[in-house]
Amino acid sequence: MLKLQPLPDRVPVKLTITLSPDLKKALDDYARLYARTYGAEEPVAELVPFMIEGFLQGDHAFKKARKDLDAEPMALPLPAKRPRARKNGITSDEGDAP
Repeated sequence: MLKLQPLPDRVPVKLTITLSPDLKKALDDYARLYARTYGAEEPVAELVPFMIEGFLQGDHAFKKARKDLDAEPMALPLPAKRPRARKNGITSDEGDAP
């Protein structure tokens, strides 16, 4: 199962960054695996903000150090968990071992 959950409905946002060829390939591969896992194709530019947000939320050293900066907490909450995509009437986690 991918660490990133299905994305919530949202307004499209344009993202412009410069990546190494290897990182671009890895992100393209992740987007393909995301589509295969959840049955919904998402462009890399839509996945990256959620990936970065999840990374920052999981970095305990960053969160602890950030408190010392008197910084505002992250404005965007993590995406709410949504039911997994159904394929042939079966959710993606049915039949998985506990």
